[in-house]
Amino acid sequence: NEATLNASLTSTGFGGGFRYGKRLNFFNKRLFEGEFSYFKHPKEVRLNNPYFPNSRSFVYGKLNLFFGLRGGYGFQREIFKKFDKGGVAVRYLYTFGPTLGIYKPVYYEVLVPVSLYEYQLVTEKFNPSLHKSDDIYGRASFFKGWDELHVLPGIFGKFGFNFEFSKFDPLVQSLEAGIVIDVFPKKIPIMASDDNKNYFISLYASYRFGKIIDRYYKKAYDKPENKF
Repeated sequence: NEATLNASLTSTGFGGGFRYGKRLNFFNKRLFEGEFSYFKHPKEVRLNNPYFPNSRSFVYGKLNLFFGLRGGYGFQREIFKKFDKGGVAVRYLYTFGPTLGIYKPVYYEVLVPVSLYEYQLVTEKFNPSLHKSDDIYGRASFFKGWDELHVLPGIFGKFGFNFEFSKFDPLVQSLEAGIVIDVFPKKIPIMASDDNKNYFISLYASYRFGKIIDRYYKKAYDKPENKF
């Protein structure tokens, strides 16, 4: 059995998670995993107000930050065994299960004129009919809007290849690459545009690290007659 953590870069953002692999036989493992992902819209462009270059950058037209929490079940099969400590074990895997979409509104610091030469900073959500890019001083605090969370359940499926290369037997180090598809019952309003979608197809690459959990060897070693 093995337990690992991972950090991932994806074509739609980034993420991380935990996986537990339960050994079924010499080649196969049953997988249980939990993952966190941050999703970006493909039309996101980060800007700075040209009149205030030291202000905080922002994504013009962004309505919500969108995150996903996945709980997966699946299988892993080893294709090529690692025959020595300098080798690489190659595996393929697939997992599937529920995913919980969570999104919160984005707030901006907006410049509102109060006289001919004076402006006031006001914290507001983006309004496409009112706000131009030059009107936005910068993004507001990340913690603004957490009391307005929306939750949307969905499903996901993942397929990938794992390359394990650790040189030390108790440790696990691997690179993994593949594809993940998340589907939700309605469109996620990330941007103030008509091309928001209810599904996300993500290519991912991740670094995974952890350790082997050999329960049976530990039980045998803990017997009094096996201790020195």
